[in-house]
Amino acid sequence: MNLLYCGDKNILDGLIISLLSILKNTKESLSIYILTMKYIDEEKSYEPLTNKDIRELLKVLKTKNKHNFIKLIDITDEVNKCLPIANLDTMFTPYCMLRLYADLVTLPDKILYLDNDVVCLKDPQEFYNIDNSNYELVGVLDYYGSHFYRKDLFKKDYLNSGVLLLNMKLIKETKLFLKCRNMCKRTKRLLPDQAALNKYAKKKLIVSRIYNEQKKEDENTVFRHFSTTFKFYPKICKQTIKPWHIKNLHNILKVHSFDDILEEYQKVLERTK
Repeated sequence: MNLLYCGDKNILDGLIISLLSILKNTKESLSIYILTMKYIDEEKSYEPLTNKDIRELLKVLKTKNKHNFIKLIDITDEVNKCLPIANLDTMFTPYCMLRLYADLVTLPDKILYLDNDVVCLKDPQEFYNIDNSNYELVGVLDYYGSHFYRKDLFKKDYLNSGVLLLNMKLIKETKLFLKCRNMCKRTKRLLPDQAALNKYAKKKLIVSRIYNEQKKEDENTVFRHFSTTFKFYPKICKQTIKPWHIKNLHNILKVHSFDDILEEYQKVLERTK
């Protein structure tokens, strides 16, 4: 199973939890690719993931399956050639848009992209085995965005970009990511990469929300995505609780479904420190 993650050093907590959860739920060997870069803006310097980080992750992966593999790919040069200029001063850093550069490096034709706040709760093999030969993207409707954004007035078609089964060969042929990069370079959007993917993807397959549950999991949930949600009572406010925010995860969201993973995550943190 081929997996893709993207980000800087700040994704490490989520990356460990996400990988541990997948290791628990599949016996398949994993080939993991991580895109990172060095980026400095006027206010802050972002540190890329390092080979040392990867070596520590590889130790964890090998304890589960000796055939597991992980590769860090620095795409600083590729990103600097086409920075998402129009979206550099938004709430999202350029790291959120790294997946749009995946066609510029060597990756398997079929690969599953996951945000670092996605936790696997059941065997993901059924989702990964979907025949995506005719689709650029396979994904799930965005819980909120699908109500407001759509190409067809009578059909919801706005995908969440946190869990995507990618057909890299077709993406290169249609130049999907190139079009998306150019849009992020010239047009400011609230969710720039997600908006671009939904605008330009012509061949996409929408599947059940069990493969990217963004609100509340149930017994059928395969991937739980801890994206920002909204509370409407007693007042409207947004709520961002990630898998590594363990106290809030337990006390506010009342989620205990992967406590064993969180215990192992904390042990990994202790070892790496």
